[in-house]
This record gives sequence, C-alpha cells and structure tokens, in this order.
Amino acid sequence: MEKIRDAILSGDLSAVGGLDVPDHYRAVTVHADEVEMFAGLPTPDKDPRKSLHVEDVATPELGPGEALVAVMASAINYNTVWTSIFEPLDTFGFLRRYGKTSELAKRHDLPYHVVGSDLAGVVLRTGPGVGAWKPGDEVVAHCLSVELEHPDGHNDTMLDPEQRIWGFETNFGGLAELALVKSNQLMPKPAHLTWEEAASPGLVNSTAYRQLVSRNGAAMKQGDTVLIWGASGGLGSYATQFALNGGATPVCVVSSPAKAEICRRMGAELIIDRSAEDYKFWSDENTQNPREWKRLGAKIRELTGGEDPDIVFEHPGRETFGASVYVTKRGGTIVTCASTSGFMHQYDNRYLWMHLKRIVGSHFANYREASEANRLIAKGKIHPTLSKVYPMEETGQAAYDVHRNAHQGKVGVLCLAPSEGLGVRDEEMRAKHINAINNFRGV
Repeated sequence: MEKIRDAILSGDLSAVGGLDVPDHYRAVTVHADEVEMFAGLPTPDKDPRKSLHVEDVATPELGPGEALVAVMASAINYNTVWTSIFEPLDTFGFLRRYGKTSELAKRHDLPYHVVGSDLAGVVLRTGPGVGAWKPGDEVVAHCLSVELEHPDGHNDTMLDPEQRIWGFETNFGGLAELALVKSNQLMPKPAHLTWEEAASPGLVNSTAYRQLVSRNGAAMKQGDTVLIWGASGGLGSYATQFALNGGATPVCVVSSPAKAEICRRMGAELIIDRSAEDYKFWSDENTQNPREWKRLGAKIRELTGGEDPDIVFEHPGRETFGASVYVTKRGGTIVTCASTSGFMHQYDNRYLWMHLKRIVGSHFANYREASEANRLIAKGKIHPTLSKVYPMEETGQAAYDVHRNAHQGKVGVLCLAPSEGLGVRDEEMRAKHINAINNFRGV
C-alpha cells in the first residue's frame, strides 16, 4: 500500500496499474460476534468507538464489471453510525442475504464488515468487461449497487429488486485503504477539491439531489418555498444549496445560533432556531401537540410573508413528521428519507388528504442523479460541507461525533492520504470558490 500511496502522491498515476495489489489492507470494520455488545442500552449510550475496529483484512477477488480503488479519503454517514451500533438491524443479515444471490456475491458474507459509503481515490485495477475506467483514473464513488438482471430496475435503477447501498448492505466499503466497487459507481473526482473534500459529498449530495431536485423526488422548481430540517447538517446543507442554486427559497431549521450562521454563510436568509423557539411537538412519548405544529406554521408564515412551504425536506422522522405534514402548503409535498429520530412516523391524516398533500419516499439516487449531483460539485455550483477530518485510526470518534450530533456538515476520514490538503489539480478554480469550500471548516 505504501508504494501505491507514494505513486499517487507523486502524481505518477500511470504507474499505478503496474504496481502489485497487496493481499491485505487496513480497513474499518465491525465484527459479527459483537452484534449483542450494546444489548439493553438506550440508543444514545451505544458507543461506535467500542464497535468500530481498524485492522488488516484480506483483499477481495476482483470480479467482472468491478474495480479496486486505492482510497485516499472517505467520510462518515449516518448509515455507518447505524452499522456501528447494530441498529435497527445488524448489517450481517444484509451480507448473508447478498451472499446467497450468486457465487460472486458470496465474497461479501464474512464475519467482519468493511464499512463506509463514500470515497475519493484512484482506480487500481478493473475487472473483465470494464471499458469506461482504467488504472490511474482519479475518481469518487456513489453508493448505489445494483445487479440490473430484473426489468424493474431499467427505468429507475433505484427500483432494481437487488438494489443495495455499498458499504452498508454490501461489504468492502470506503472506510479503508482499498475498496471494491462496481465500475458503474465511479465518477470523475472534481479537480479543484482535495481528497477529503471530494470524498465528503457523495452519499448526502446525491441523496439530497434526488429527494429535492429530481422528478423522482419533490421536483423543486423556481420560486418554491422549501422547509429544510437540519439545514446545516450533512444532508440538509446540500438541500439548502440546491434550493438556493435552483431559485427556491429555503427556510432553514437549525438547533443553535452557530448553525444558523452557517446557513447564512451559504446564502440563506430565512432561519428558524428550533432550540430558541423551544418547540415541543410531543406532549409525551405517545401524544403529539398540534398547537406546536400551528406555532411552527405561524413562524414560517412570518418569515415568508404569509406563504406555507411548497416542499418540506424531511429526514428527522418521528420527532418532526406530524409537524411537517401540518405546515406543508395545500397541494404541497413532504419528501422523506432516513428518520434519524425514529422510523415510526405519526401524523394527522386529515391535513394530508383534505388538503391534497403528497408524501414521497426517497432513497439515495440512481446513477444519472448521482452523476448530475457530482457534476454540480465539479462545476463549482454546489460545494462540500466538510467541517472536520480524522485519521482512519480515529474513525470510531468520528462516528461517535455524528451519532451525538456534535458535528456540522460532513465529517471526513483520511485513508491513504497522509494529511489534509492533497489532491488538488485545478488551483485556479479552487481559488475562485475557496470561501464557499471552507464555509463549514473549523465549525
């Protein structure tokens, strides 16, 4: 791995394909024999620092249509948090089911799971049938893994019955020195970004694009008012940028003055600090408080000059969903993914059916949507929201920060890259956008 890293750092990318592929590499893993380690603990007390390991693992066999990538940097997503605390299910069930689908897929069914659904790096090897990529190409990867052997996936690949999220529902993910991906996960690395900056948008940028912009999601248009929960977070920060970039008006919901200031740096003007407003959407564990929904709706109208949201960008889930359905404009759309505060949503259906609102479920993105989202990054229209970067040895702490919501934007992880700031190929473009690139740094 040192020779591979040194060739990449020297810029001698043409030599990468001639270097030997090591038979093992360092990776961040969870172990199947530890899935009960947090049994009986409440979710907030489950500690990723105890379950995430950095260790040597065997290099997987490269199959047809696949690529091995030398990973320079990766990032933390909430699915890695879920994996690390074995909620709502341990991921070894995903790997067992995948392993039963084919002889090649058996490679993924192991007693350890290499996690991570983002990467920026360099193609090291390609398998039979790969023509679009070659060793030495600088790439990022989206996390959609599909087989496309069923007709349902050929209109929208997210509808493939064998659709999975790489590094969560498959093995050999991006929090490692090497990663195994399908070649159709690869996209060009934006030339003006460092390795860690380029790695950070992948999952959340593509997810926000489909959820908010795509016709498969809310199909946002110019002039829309968009309520964005967690607008300075990993997902919401991209939704805020897409709204601003697409001629919509974001109403950014945050939880502190510091997070409000981040939204202002991105260009947002309408901001609700839910902590300062002290909304209590639940009177107790089982009873919601519609008066608080109405108070939120009044605050939104105060900021917008009397308009309700055309779109509500939902991902907290249980805590906020009843309020989201209530405040949405007549005929508007609640578009939802994730549910970080709980999966069992409750809402008053009268406000949905009588006011002709729609709930749209959205999950990651198809290849075209991921490519469009990455193209906007490469063109400097949308920017990384990277706030902090950890070495791979401290991935557990990085995941712990995300688990406890003690972070802003995205949290990056250095894999083969020895330090931050490396990998920039277009300094002129970088200089043009440097303030936006650094909006979240150090916060």
